[in-house]
Amino acid sequence: MTAPIRLAIFGLGRWGEHLVRNFLALPEARVVAVIDPQAEALARLQDQFELPDSVQGLTDWRAAMDLPGLEAVAIATPAATHYPLIKTALERHLHVLTEKPMTLAVAECQELCTLAAQHQLQLVVDHTYLFHPAVKAAKQVFVENRLGRLRYGYAARTHLGPVRSDVDALWDLVIHDIAILNFWLEAVPVQVAAWGKAWLQPQPQPLFPAGLADVGWVRLVYPNQFEATLHVSWLNADKQRRLGVVGDQGTLVFDELAPNRLTLYQGAIQGEAAPFLPSGVDPLPLPDDRTQPLTQVCKHFLARIQGQAEPEISGGAIATHLVKTLTALSQSLQTGGTLISL
Repeated sequence: MTAPIRLAIFGLGRWGEHLVRNFLALPEARVVAVIDPQAEALARLQDQFELPDSVQGLTDWRAAMDLPGLEAVAIATPAATHYPLIKTALERHLHVLTEKPMTLAVAECQELCTLAAQHQLQLVVDHTYLFHPAVKAAKQVFVENRLGRLRYGYAARTHLGPVRSDVDALWDLVIHDIAILNFWLEAVPVQVAAWGKAWLQPQPQPLFPAGLADVGWVRLVYPNQFEATLHVSWLNADKQRRLGVVGDQGTLVFDELAPNRLTLYQGAIQGEAAPFLPSGVDPLPLPDDRTQPLTQVCKHFLARIQGQAEPEISGGAIATHLVKTLTALSQSLQTGGTLISL
């Protein structure tokens, strides 16, 4: 039996706690340290999970990188800190799982991908929805061309918080739906546009000169003339988690909040002239299992380290292109919605 991977987890906020919970439950991993600059966070986590003395609680991330026998790190810190943490880990020959976005700059992403390849290390980015059972089940609809000729897509991802202070709502939320669409379509956008508004945090930041947008609308143009319009907000009490793709033979909807999360709405418009009439309308719930996506992310990361024949679902190249897309969206947002080519 393969020995458990010795792992340290950096950042003990909401997502860091989820990572701790998942890795503690996996026999393939051995959590040897948890790291956060706030001693209060370490104490809270110790009480919450009743961590054994073998799990060190550290406030110095550089010291944690030098722990004897450490093999891998999981990073759930603010986005601006990702680059130095990931680079240091790779230079110390440690495998890396990091929260999205990988970094805030395309050049940094490319540098880290090169570094990981040079050292033959795993660099996995936690684009959790790429591991979601409903998203994976929906892929078969596109493989079988059950929607016919694709026309357009739409999405809404809104709620009251959680509000981040390191990136805006686009970088935090719309990245999910772009990742899903790219996976389903097996394509990436060639043009993008965005517009939005910052109310809570309007102070200028280096990547966000107009502040951190609380709400945003995004237009994506794909090579095959397919377009999608996405709406995100962390300032909307109407909680929505819905993504749809429309074809000339039906519509596929992934709605996380619905009892049946995945539905194929079959049907088409008949006739080449008025009156245009619907035909074959029949909503068909599609099955998906209820495995936890983050658990699958953690298992995938460990399996890749152990050399198992796992496909690269969310590696550095995918993450880099998503950062490239988000960077262009930020540029468009600052210019009031200019269409930018990628």
